[in-house]
Amino acid sequence: MQIDWMSFTPIPSLLGGMILGVAAALYVLLHGRILGISGIVSGLLHPKLTDSAWRIALVLGLITAPFLAALFFGIFPVVEIEADWIAIAIAGLLVGFGAQYGSGCTSGHGICGLSRLSPRSLVATLSFMGAGFITVYVLRHLIGF
Repeated sequence: MQIDWMSFTPIPSLLGGMILGVAAALYVLLHGRILGISGIVSGLLHPKLTDSAWRIALVLGLITAPFLAALFFGIFPVVEIEADWIAIAIAGLLVGFGAQYGSGCTSGHGICGLSRLSPRSLVATLSFMGAGFITVYVLRHLIGF
């Protein structure tokens, strides 16, 4: 596997991370809620009338942001997923199960939980990252997939 250094984008990545961090901090400060996507989406699956509007707005913002970036800034990301739909569906179910089992997703624990110095989020994030590292190593280097 060869690295495509032409796709290396440290400045936009850094800016995106900074924007995400500021958004998460402002969200906690202004609303007292954690900006974890699994919790936000699960709240839509069990809706409360007083709680649905902001959740829908946030999810719509996540969905429309790439289109707005393409429209206003000419950013056209190329996404290549080298898997079939069955593998994608299984992966999605495993992620959903993991988020439910871990009481949150990577965004909730990794961004918001670590910034609050939560020991539970530290363990969860180390578990997510460790499992990811091991999975990639096994699939790429041991199995050759």
